[in-house]
Amino acid sequence: MNKDQLEGKWKQVKGKFKQKYGDLTDNDLTYTEGKFDEMMGRLQEKTGKKREELEDQIDEWSR
Repeated sequence: MNKDQLEGKWKQVKGKFKQKYGDLTDNDLTYTEGKFDEMMGRLQEKTGKKREELEDQIDEWSR
């Protein structure tokens, strides 16, 4: 999965959250996105893998 595909999936998830939980704001979702980026950075540091490798692994697990 490339970055554009991952971003597309994230936008779909954000849209679904907004539909289900109408009181969520863009700020709430941006904060969550930032926490995801932080998690990915920590995983890269701990595993020594590239972000793309980790994203591919996450994609594989989510199937």
